[in-house]
Parts: sequence; C-alpha cells; structure tokens
Amino acid sequence: MTETASTFPLSRKIALILGPVVCITLLLIFPYLHTGLKPIAQHVLAVMAWMLVWWIGEAIDLAVTALLPIVLFPLLGIMDVENTTKSYGSSVIFLFMGGFLIALALERCNLHLRIALNIVRMTGTKPNRIILGFMFATAFLSLWISNTATTVMMLPIATSVLALLDAQEGTRKGMDNFALTLLLGIAYAATIGGCGTIIGTPPNTVFASIINKMYGYEVSFGQWALFGIPFSLALLLANYFIMVHWLYPNRLGNFAQVGAVIDTKIAELGKMRYAEKLTLLIFVTTALLWIFRDLLNIYFKNNAIPIKLDDTMIAIAGGLAVFLTPLDWKKGEFLMQWEDTKKMPWGILMLFGGGLSLSSALDQSGLIQMIGNAVGQYSYLNIWVIVSILVILGVFMSEVMSNVAMVAVMTPVVAALAVGMKQNPLLFTIPVTLAASCAFMLPMGTPPNAIVFASGRIKFFQMVKVGFVLNWIGIILMIAISQTFLLWIFDIHLGEIPAWVKVK
Repeated sequence: MTETASTFPLSRKIALILGPVVCITLLLIFPYLHTGLKPIAQHVLAVMAWMLVWWIGEAIDLAVTALLPIVLFPLLGIMDVENTTKSYGSSVIFLFMGGFLIALALERCNLHLRIALNIVRMTGTKPNRIILGFMFATAFLSLWISNTATTVMMLPIATSVLALLDAQEGTRKGMDNFALTLLLGIAYAATIGGCGTIIGTPPNTVFASIINKMYGYEVSFGQWALFGIPFSLALLLANYFIMVHWLYPNRLGNFAQVGAVIDTKIAELGKMRYAEKLTLLIFVTTALLWIFRDLLNIYFKNNAIPIKLDDTMIAIAGGLAVFLTPLDWKKGEFLMQWEDTKKMPWGILMLFGGGLSLSSALDQSGLIQMIGNAVGQYSYLNIWVIVSILVILGVFMSEVMSNVAMVAVMTPVVAALAVGMKQNPLLFTIPVTLAASCAFMLPMGTPPNAIVFASGRIKFFQMVKVGFVLNWIGIILMIAISQTFLLWIFDIHLGEIPAWVKVK
C-alpha cells in the first residue's frame, strides 16, 4: 500500500533522495581522491553508502533496500548476477526459513499461547511473581519465534490482567509501577529471549550467514545456545530485579484474581488437541536434534551409511514435517497448508540475502583485507578494551538503526579488524551481534519496545531510564561472556588466528 504524504515523514523523503545522490557523488569523486582503492572497491563503498542511507533513514522497507545489489553490483562490474544472487540462497537463510515454518505451526494451533499461559500460572499471584512469570514465558517463546510475534501475543494477556486489577485496592503509584514493569518486562524479555538461540532473532542468523560465507565456518545451534541461553537468563533476571526492586517497586499485596484470569484463558483453550500434540512433538524433536547434533554425528560417523546432520537440514526437515503430518488423512488435512505461509516474514529472508551479498562484495573487492592490514598496526592495544568499545558502539548504534542492517554491515568489518589484530573473528563478531539486539532505551529501538509503548501506559522517559541501565548491564555481561564462555566454547586462544580463517 502506498503511503500518503501525511504519513510519509520528511526524514524518509530526504533519505530516499539522499541514498542515490551519495552513491553517485562517491562514484564521481573517488577517482580524484587518491585513496589507493581499486575501482571495484570504490564501487562497493558507493553502493554500501546508498544502502546504509536507506537502511538508517528507513527510506523504504529494509528488505527492498537489500535487493539493490542484484541491480547495482552487475551494473558497476562488482559481481555478475549469478554470483550476486547466490547469497540470497545461502544455506543459513533456509535454516531460518525452517525455524519460521515451525513457529507458524506453533501459532496456527495456539500451542504457543498454551505454553505461555501455563508458565505464567506456575508463578503464583504475587505482583512481582506475576511480572516474573510473564517475563519467563515471553523469553522462552522468543527463543523460537520472533520477538515481535511474541510481544503481540503476550500483550493482550497482560492488558487483561491489568484491566482486572485496575480496581484493586492499593496505591495508584503502586498500580502504575506494576503496569509499567509488566509491560516493559514483556518487551525486554522478548528481545532478551531472542538472544538465546541462533534462530531467535534475525541479527544472530545474519551473523552466522556472513561468517559461513566469509570463512566456511558454521556456528551451530548448540554452540550458540551454550553461551546465548546463560546470557539471556542473566540479563532477564537482572532486568527483573532492576525494575521491580530498584527503579519502579510496586509494594502491592497479593492478587487473587489473576489466577482466575489465567485459568479462564486456559479453559478457553480446552484440552490439548491432536494438532497441538503433533506440533509439540515436531517442535521438541527439532530442538533436540539441534542441541545434540554434534553427538549424533559422532555416533553415526562409522555407520555403513554415514549420516551427517547440520542445522539447516534439521530446520528444513522440521519445516517439511509440519506440511507432511496429517490431521485427517481421508480429507487431506495436514498441520500446515501452504496458504499459512502468507504470514512468513519473507522480507527478513531477503534482508539476509542483501547483507550476505554486501559482505561478499566487501571481501572480493579487497576492502576486508585492507581493513585487516590497516588495523594490524594497533595490535598492541589491549584486546578487551577493543571488545568493550565495539560492544558499547553496537548497543547504542542499534538504538537508532536497524539491528539487522547493523550486523550485516559491521560483521565483515569487525571480522577483518580481528584478523588484522591476529585474533579469532568470533571474539569480536559475536559480542557485536549480541549488542545489536540490546536496544532497550528508545521506542524505535526494537519492535517490542514500540508495541508496548503504543499501549499508552509507558512514558518516554520511563523507557529511557530503565533501558539506559539495562543497556549497561548488557554491556557488562557481554564483555564478561567474551572473556569466559566464548573462549571455552569456540576454543579461542588470544593472539592466534584459527586454521579455518584463510588469511589472504
């Protein structure tokens, strides 16, 4: 649908015009700047500038911007169409597609809602425990389905609880603080939960795609979960204590009615249906295969017909299973029909492709190698100072620009920085990827922030206040994880480039 003039902000109009203008200007002036860059590198930088202007300014949909390389790369002699479009069919894109299909199956049969309600019911009827229950339920679902969908699902349940409790005896300030922390808790938990798995949020998958494209190294579901889930859990608990015990305590008594609300909603769902049971079986089986993939590969390695599983194969197998599992064989009814994929976020998959294509061009043009060589002279700097600076920049940049776009642009550059300093690229790129998801201050920082802010119960300065503190807690945790979990999980040795990095 075309936006009317009244709904198309001036800033976006400026960005729409500025993108191609910047690109053309750079193409015209680069030859006279004596930068030492090859023409192909100049062209890549010009196209990247165009894409950045449109991504940051949100001139058009992010996915549409991601299609620019298919036109501009062949036109400017950067890569031909065949090599450019290969990035849009990367195996990691199909990994995320499989995850999307399973998530759609969860939503189609309302299994995600049943899981969430039962988690909340287990936490009891005390105000702070209600908040904690909502946060845990939201974070758990966000490990598997998008943080936006999770927030949209949890918000009506929370508003039902708030509507019931608005007449509850207690101070007005206490009720306001309860509502504030409940809604903020849902938004932040949706974002935090997504950090826990490689498919939990688009930046994680973009990072994995680019690293695989650049070096042929696959970050597995299990590897990411080993540090991602502890990080998410620690940040979730820190968020809870910061809000309810420090910044906005409610000091309210027991809410007996909340249990009735949750029980009513569970009763409305009825007994677990056949479709839910089948979907749950597929969901659990897929998750277990992801987690124990490496152990299964070792077990099957010496079989007569050796089997080698990878995360993409498992994801697509799970996606196929929801289409092939019959509900009624005679009628030809299955768990999912192709029409259900109308809700599939196809644009996100295109966005991955654009980011991968850009990173491939940066590599082939020699820009990645140049960055690595340029920063090699700063190898005397303390490695943890560099990691800290990158994390801080990543967190606060993600407040004002798309986290996916930031990871797409930053990952190849930061990887080159690491190699130039004779370090494992994962030591820099993983903290930056996590940082991209930790935008808690502003309503426009993430979709969950915007959704709960639109409820009208949260003031701008309140989100900024909690988000600023949470940003710094996240920064501290990311730096701590870099110095512990990452070194162990990925066998990182400081000052040593791993064998899988092909230094040109």
